[in-house]
Amino acid sequence: MATSRKLQAQSKQAYSYLLQVELEDITPTIWRQVWVDSGMSLHTLHHVLQATMGWTDAHLHEFSINGKRYALPDPEDDPKRLPVDERKVLLGQILEPGLEFKYLYDYGDSWTHVIRVEEVNPITEPAGCKPYGVAFVDAGQGACPPEDSGGAPGYQDSLDLLREDPESEDAQSFLQWAGEDFDPGRFDRHAANAALLRMAWNRWG
Repeated sequence: MATSRKLQAQSKQAYSYLLQVELEDITPTIWRQVWVDSGMSLHTLHHVLQATMGWTDAHLHEFSINGKRYALPDPEDDPKRLPVDERKVLLGQILEPGLEFKYLYDYGDSWTHVIRVEEVNPITEPAGCKPYGVAFVDAGQGACPPEDSGGAPGYQDSLDLLREDPESEDAQSFLQWAGEDFDPGRFDRHAANAALLRMAWNRWG
């Protein structure tokens, strides 16, 4: 059941959101579908995205939503471009059906995730029936790129090389660095959900 952002802000009703998450500029597309709830903060969503995609949270990040920047405040932030503190913003305050926004991870490699709110449904189960701020991955495709692999352009070059000339020295060098069992087409939904559940029971700490 879809609802407007205004109605959500005025109501104590909790909602769940189905988010479609796609990593920009990679072919074939690396994507995830994940359920989150309206009581989560944007900071918690950051942790959800890290676990859902397979990142290691080793770099800085930020959200861009409706022309505003959300992140963890840092003393080195540009005073003219201070972000909104992502810890103080709940998903129920900003998400609405059809909203599209971006999540940037690693300012060096600039991994840009395009996120779209696909569904909004009321949560009907009683409080206390689930751990704090549960998230759940419905589906996905493609392995998370290795950290520090050159962003979308560098990683795409590696993917093309693995497809076109897998026995080449450069392709084998990439696999040695990424892990010899690395499979760019593999996504383990069960492992992602297990990680999310552990994080939820630990209250995302």
